[in-house]
Amino acid sequence: MSERLARRLRIHGRVQGVFYRESMRREAERLGVAGWVRNRSDGTVEAHLEGEPAAVDALTDWAHHGPPDARVDRVEMEPADDEGAGRFETRPSA
Repeated sequence: MSERLARRLRIHGRVQGVFYRESMRREAERLGVAGWVRNRSDGTVEAHLEGEPAAVDALTDWAHHGPPDARVDRVEMEPADDEGAGRFETRPSA
């Protein structure tokens, strides 16, 4: 079995109302990353990424700029437990 990496992100800036979640879902599918993304009540976006380390790193790099209308001020990253996700989904806001 190949190595998997799991990472939690919290993205700060103008990241809600700019198609950030759907853009991240599409990018995750393109890269083969599983997990989820959701808006937070504090105006941030939270994401859980799982997959091949290079793909998770590539999606993390993408998160630092996001879609064209986003303005990412900073991205907080921390290791996470692998939830065994089979695909990438958009979750309800928390």
